[in-house]
Amino acid sequence: MTTINQADEDIVARADLTTDHLRRTREEIGRVIFGQETVVETALVTLLAGGHALLIGVPGLAKTKLVETLGTVLGLGTARVQFTPDLMPSDILGSEVLEEAAGGSRAFRFIRGPVFTQLLMADEINRASPRTQSALLQAMQEHHVTVAGQRHDLPRPFHVLATQNPLEQEGTYPLPEAQLDRFLTQVDVEYPDLESERRMLVATTGLDADVAKPVMSADELMEAQALVRQIPVGQSVVDAILNLVRTGRPGHGDREIDETVGWGPGPRASQALMLTVRARALVQGRLSPSVDDVVAMAKPVLQHRMALSFAARADGMSIGEVIDRLTARIG
Repeated sequence: MTTINQADEDIVARADLTTDHLRRTREEIGRVIFGQETVVETALVTLLAGGHALLIGVPGLAKTKLVETLGTVLGLGTARVQFTPDLMPSDILGSEVLEEAAGGSRAFRFIRGPVFTQLLMADEINRASPRTQSALLQAMQEHHVTVAGQRHDLPRPFHVLATQNPLEQEGTYPLPEAQLDRFLTQVDVEYPDLESERRMLVATTGLDADVAKPVMSADELMEAQALVRQIPVGQSVVDAILNLVRTGRPGHGDREIDETVGWGPGPRASQALMLTVRARALVQGRLSPSVDDVVAMAKPVLQHRMALSFAARADGMSIGEVIDRLTARIG
């Protein structure tokens, strides 16, 4: 019994320290990113849960700035790749080059690509060919790359924040559903509200602009990620997750879902919800998630793991509307 109490006290102490770090992290990000509180929170939740995020929004909404700021504040090494149709897998992963030593001997040397970082921004990921996309997504899943038969492990932690322009679809290669599932969350980046845009105009068009400062280190982030997996989850939250995911699948006796959903979320969606609700509770300074966290994370976790039926698309429905109906049943 004493051991259990000590373990609980240790989790509480670590959680208090982590929530303080996260509070200061959000304050630092807020000095540079104006408004977009939900986007910032979801991005932080994704990183705390150990996953990757797909940021979808029109140009000019500070998606690149957000990634740079997250890297600075969390103490992570960052790299950026602009995806284009002619981008090759070796441009991301790296390649071997033949070098000649002083004595005349020759040997291959592996030159690491930009994927060997802790926080990688994949800008406009849908502009690259499927071959290049799959090379990156394999690295995201397996946390290593294989070049010329040799395995090269990626740094820890390793996260990808990819961006995608929802308007410009000419000359693009949409990510297949199986590859979208590699992203823990899909974050929709909307236009800022009036007051946030007013603050941005004043703060970013002068001689000096605020710069975010480091708050955490990579090791502290990994400790926080381990803590997320230790946070207890109540049975009501587990039931809400299972109910939400399973009722979103056609063929389970719900006529409305059968008519509107072509295919629904799989078990990986349940796992993603379990991790993200824990992480969201920690970001908000709580030691246990609630059903409200499940409702809040439903859309970022589920919207890229579901597809509408042809009839629903013809009627002008959106996947967000379907998720709202599902969450209304558990909220």
